[in-house]
Amino acid sequence: MAADERSASVSDDRGGSDGLAVRAHGVAKGFDEGTVIEDIDLNARSGEITLLMGANGVGKTVFLSCVAAGLAPDAGEVSVFGRDPADARENLSFMLQDGMLVDELSGRENVAFFRDLHPRSTDRWRELLEDLAFDTDALDREVGDYSGGMKRKLELAISLSVDVPLYLLDEPTAALDMTTVDRLHSLLDERREAGDAVVMTSHLPVDAQLADRIAFVRADGVVASGEPAALLEGVPPVARVEGLRDGFDELVREGRLFETGSERRGFLRADVDPDAVEERVDRAGTSVRVTDPTVTDLFNYYVHVVDGP
Repeated sequence: MAADERSASVSDDRGGSDGLAVRAHGVAKGFDEGTVIEDIDLNARSGEITLLMGANGVGKTVFLSCVAAGLAPDAGEVSVFGRDPADARENLSFMLQDGMLVDELSGRENVAFFRDLHPRSTDRWRELLEDLAFDTDALDREVGDYSGGMKRKLELAISLSVDVPLYLLDEPTAALDMTTVDRLHSLLDERREAGDAVVMTSHLPVDAQLADRIAFVRADGVVASGEPAALLEGVPPVARVEGLRDGFDELVREGRLFETGSERRGFLRADVDPDAVEERVDRAGTSVRVTDPTVTDLFNYYVHVVDGP
C-alpha cells in the first residue's frame, strides 16, 4: 500500500461517529488456573491517551490481548472502531512487553520480521530508534544479548512505526531511564495530536501525567476511571509519618501505611481531624504531618485502598 493510500485509509478508520477507538463492556477472561480479569468496562477515545494502572498480575496485559484479538474473552464484548477486534487488526499496533522480540534474531532481523507481518508498517523505525537514543550498531547483534532497556526501545520503534489509528502498549516505559521516558512521552503526544488513540499499561506514576484518562484495574473490574485531575481530587489528605510507626495506624484508612523512603504515608480516615494530626508527636520523636496527595498516592489509593467496583 502506498504511503498516501495508507494515510487516507487510516484517516477513514480513525474514531467513528462516537469517537471511540475501543469499547469494552463486562469483559472477563480466565485460564485453567482460574479467572484473570472479570467485568472490565473501558472506553478509549481517538485523540486521547488512556492509561491502565493496577497491581502486578491483575490482568492488564490479558485485557490488551483481548482488545488486539490475541485472546477471545470468555464473557463480555469488545469492539475496535465499532468492529470485532479480529476484523480491526490492520488498524492497531500491539506492543506486548517481553513477548514480542525473537531473541535468536538480530535487531535488524526482528525489524524485518515484524515489518512483513503488518500491512501498515513503515520505515519510520529508524527515526524512532534515533529519538529513543538507541545504539544502532547493536542492530546487527542478537536481541538475546540486549539489555532490558534496549529491548524496550526496539519494541517501541517497531510498534510505533506502524501507521495505524490505535496503539496498544504494554508497559512501554518499563526498563527505560527517565530521559528516555520523557522522549517516549513526546512521541506518544505526537500520536495523540495526530488524532490517534493510545491505550497503555504502566506502574510508573510519571505516566499518569501524560494520560488524558486513567482506569485503575483490579481482577474484579475497573475500580475508578476518569481524568487524572478529577481522580486526584478524590484522594483523601495524606498523613506523612516520620520516625517510628507504632501508634499511628489508627489515623489512616485500613490502618495501612506505605513505605516511601524515610517516611510512611497513609490516607486519613474521614473521622480524623487533619488539624489535630498536625500536632501529633510521640515520645520517640515520631511526627505526623498532613499533605496533599501526589501521583504516587493516587496509585496507592485506587489500587490498594478504595473499595472494589
